[in-house]
Amino acid sequence: VQLQASGGGLVQAGGSLRLSCSTSVSIFSIYSMGWYRQAPGKQRELVAAIAPVGTTSYADSVKGRFTIYKDRTRNTLYLQMNSLKPEDTAVYYCTRGAWTTLITRGGDDWGQGTQVTVSS
Repeated sequence: VQLQASGGGLVQAGGSLRLSCSTSVSIFSIYSMGWYRQAPGKQRELVAAIAPVGTTSYADSVKGRFTIYKDRTRNTLYLQMNSLKPEDTAVYYCTRGAWTTLITRGGDDWGQGTQVTVSS
């Protein structure tokens, strides 16, 4: 399964971005999907995940600001990011896999990453 992430960029604090992750095949009914991020000098961390039935999980640091959702007709996963903060600056990766594995260490497949930079 190929995952292609896009939508990153430079934005001022308080702004918004929407990340997209397109998939090569229709997998949303089978696999959980998620977004991870990695900031310079830090470990990769889970940002948000969504299960096939729609159950979601968010990192405490993004709750109330980020929303993960999927469009089955477009085979695309999204991450809507609002009220961005400088500490959200990182490379964001999409991933797919089984729920328990995905939320603990990531999935089986990864997109190439997209840079998000939030200026203060």
